[in-house]
Amino acid sequence: MNKKLLNITTRSYLRYSIIILIICAPLFYYISHWLYVYETDEILTFHKNAFIEDEIHNGNFSDSDINEWNKYNRDVEIVPDTGIRKDSIFGTVYFDSIANESEPFRELWAPVEINGKYYTYIEKNNLVEMEDMVYTVALMFLLIILILLLGIIFLSNRLAKNLWGPFYDTLSQIRNFEIDKDTKPNFQNTTIEEFKRLNTSLERLIEKNTAIYKNQREFVENAAHELQTPLALFQAKLDNFSQSENLTKEQFELLESLNNDVSRLNRLNKNLLLLSKIDNDVYFDKESVFVNAVINKHLDFFTEQANAQQITVTTNLSEQLNITANPILTEVLINNLFLNAIRHNVKKGDIIITTDTYSLTFTNTGVTTALDGERLFERFSKSDPSSSGNGLGLAIIKKITEINNWNIEYKFNDNAHSFTIKF
Repeated sequence: MNKKLLNITTRSYLRYSIIILIICAPLFYYISHWLYVYETDEILTFHKNAFIEDEIHNGNFSDSDINEWNKYNRDVEIVPDTGIRKDSIFGTVYFDSIANESEPFRELWAPVEINGKYYTYIEKNNLVEMEDMVYTVALMFLLIILILLLGIIFLSNRLAKNLWGPFYDTLSQIRNFEIDKDTKPNFQNTTIEEFKRLNTSLERLIEKNTAIYKNQREFVENAAHELQTPLALFQAKLDNFSQSENLTKEQFELLESLNNDVSRLNRLNKNLLLLSKIDNDVYFDKESVFVNAVINKHLDFFTEQANAQQITVTTNLSEQLNITANPILTEVLINNLFLNAIRHNVKKGDIIITTDTYSLTFTNTGVTTALDGERLFERFSKSDPSSSGNGLGLAIIKKITEINNWNIEYKFNDNAHSFTIKF
């Protein structure tokens, strides 16, 4: 499945941003939590040092003040010596009767000396408020990241569409460009150096190939016209010579072989001229054409040719098929389908012609293997090198369908080859 470059770029940004978000969101929370705990421990230590400095060292605090202190300080308590000799800070959980739930605390136990006696200084700090703040900050961080992410996606799409606009315009014009038409693509002006160089290279390439195509087309057309006169003279001389008396058997066979070769050259020349005229839009007039009538018009002639090879022709023209097309090209199309079905058939074979409301199908017996669908409609492509055809019949059919925006399909089923044209 093909993917647009813009979508691939946007998805890459999106994946990268989501990965960063997934990594950074919990990392931000844990770092914030650690910083708060660290700051809380610093505050506990600061309070303990301030108590020692302001109350004990200044002589403002004695043994008799401990009960009063404990009575009026909810988070700080001085208890008899518990045996610790250095500060200890740890996390714990207490049930808060006011909040009616267990809450996390950071607690400091430190040794203090009052009037020559050792006591233990205990201070605790509730982490709930900070936990709420951390959650709030983390949520805000997440919201900011999401807004930033959406903004990046929106801006990248908007910017990419503007930046890649000339490229998509060039791509569209190249896709619609047809070398056999006189219209050349007119690329959009752009200030982007890479796109400007691309357009310049394409313009040179189109100009060069268009010139080569026109020269080739003119050469084929001129060559075909120039060949008409010598071929006609050659044919006339062969006809005159064949009327001569006292021709030997060998001479007659040679004349017949030459006559067949000249006929093939004439057919090739006419087909090349026909293709040249189609390329030059000579047959541009269109009118309503009844396909069934065209088939019946040529049916007797081709049935006679088919009977010579013991081929049975069956028609199923129950549906009246009416199209809008050039009548000359329509006859050429049907004649070539007839000739293809006869020429590539087998003795005692069959040809079935079927019309539908929007399609025409020629089915014929032939080789027992499917043809190469990729090369089938190429010019001078022949499935059987020994065939008397010139390899232009199906190419002409394909060209006629293309200029009329019709579709032609080839299928091989039950040892039968089918060519269906959908109008």
